[in-house]
Amino acid sequence: MKRIAFALSIVSILAATSCKKEDKKVTPVLPDDLTLNEDVTTDRTLKAGQTYSLEKIVYVKDGATLTIEPGVTIKALKGKHALVITRGAKINAVGTADKPIVFTSSESTPAAGDWGGIIILGKATTNASFNGQPGVGEIEGGINTSDGLGLYGGTDDNDNSGSIRYMRIEYAGYPFQPGSELNSLTLGGVGRNTDISYVQTSHGFDDAFELFGGTVKLHHIIAYKTLDDDFDTDNGYRGTVQFAISIKDKTKADVSGGNGMESDNDASGTENMPFTAPIFANITIVGPKKDASTTIDANFKRAAHLRRNTRTSAINSIFMGFPTGIYLDGSKSANAFISGEMELRGLIISGMNKPLDTNATSGTGLNFTTSFATSGWNNTILTDNSLLGLANPYGDGAAFDPTPSASSVAVTGAVNSTKLSANGLQQVTYRGAVAPGGNDNWWKQWTKFD
Repeated sequence: MKRIAFALSIVSILAATSCKKEDKKVTPVLPDDLTLNEDVTTDRTLKAGQTYSLEKIVYVKDGATLTIEPGVTIKALKGKHALVITRGAKINAVGTADKPIVFTSSESTPAAGDWGGIIILGKATTNASFNGQPGVGEIEGGINTSDGLGLYGGTDDNDNSGSIRYMRIEYAGYPFQPGSELNSLTLGGVGRNTDISYVQTSHGFDDAFELFGGTVKLHHIIAYKTLDDDFDTDNGYRGTVQFAISIKDKTKADVSGGNGMESDNDASGTENMPFTAPIFANITIVGPKKDASTTIDANFKRAAHLRRNTRTSAINSIFMGFPTGIYLDGSKSANAFISGEMELRGLIISGMNKPLDTNATSGTGLNFTTSFATSGWNNTILTDNSLLGLANPYGDGAAFDPTPSASSVAVTGAVNSTKLSANGLQQVTYRGAVAPGGNDNWWKQWTKFD
C-alpha cells in the first residue's frame, strides 16, 4: 500500500507541475495603437518609427503627458482635427536633426488648411478675459468645450507645458470661421519654462505661429509659405523669438493681408495689461517680391504691422521683399516707439516700395523716417534685394540659402541692446537669422523648403 500511495503521489506532483507549465503562457506583445482618436487622460507615448493617424480634435488633459519619440509621423485626416495640450498637461515631442517629428496631412494631394494644427494652452499671464474672468482667454478656432478645455491663461509665468524640438507642422490651419481660424502652431498663455525650438511650419492656411499672452521663449523656428501672418502676437505676449526665418509664396496671400509680423495688444487696442511686448531678434523675413519684375498676390501687405497699442521690438533683423516694410499703426504704438518701450534697431529693410509707413503722426510729433535713422541705431534701408548679399533667399528646395556673403551688409551692424541681455537673448555681431561663413546650418537637414 505504501508503494502504491507513493507512486500515486509522484503522479500527482508531475501532473500539477505539468499544469503549471501549461498555465504559464507568454502574453503576446500587441502592436501600438496607431490612431489618435480619443482624449489622452493618462501618459501616452507615440513610438519611434511609427506613423499615426490623427482623426479628431484630441485633447491631452487631466495632467497627462503625451510623449512623441524621434522620427514619428502623424498624419491628420482632412477636417477640423487638431492636437490640443490643455492647461496642466504636457507634450514631450523631442525629435533630432536626422529624425524630426512630422505632423502632416493624410491627403494624397495635401493643401493648406487640411487639418487644425497644434494648440498648446498654458497658465501664464495674459490680458484676455473670458466670461468676466480677467487673465483667462478662449483660444480661437472653435475648440473650447463646456469643460473649458479651450481656455488659456493663469498666474504662473514660469509654467511648463513641455518641449517641442525638431518638428515640422505641414498643411495645418483649419478655417473654422472668418477671424477665428486655427493656426499651424497656436500658443495660448504658455509659460517660459516651455521649450519651443527647431520647429518649421509649412503651407499653413492662417498664421504660422500665433501667440496669445504668455512668456514662452522660441528660438530657431521657420515659417514656410504661410497664407496669412508668419508671427502673430496678441493679448499680452511678452516672450522672445530669436533666430527665425519666414518665407512667402508670391502667388498666395490671405484676403485679410499677408504679413511677416503682426502684433496687437488686444483686438481693441486697449490699455489692458500685461501689454503685448515681445522681443524679436535675428529674424530674416523673406517677402514675396524678389525684384521689381516679380508679380505677387495683391493681398500681400507688410513685413511688420505693429498696431493696436503693441510694444513689440525688432532688433538685428532683416525685412525684405514686401510692398511695405514696417507699418507703425496708431498713436499708442507710436508713443511706445517714441518712449523706447518699442525698439526698432539694427534692422535692414530691403526691396520695399515703401520701407516705412505710419498713420500716427498727428498728436505724437513722430517723424518715423527721421527717428528710424537715429545715429547709433544702425538701421539700413536698401532699394533692392540684390544689395543685401544673401546667398539665395528666393531659392526652392535645397537651393534655398539665407546665408550672408562675406561682403553682405548683414555681416556687421548688430546693436547691443539692453533688451537682449535683460531677456537672456544672445548678442551676435551679424543681422538676420543666419551667421555668415556657411557654417551656421541650424536651418538644414530637419527642414523642407518645397
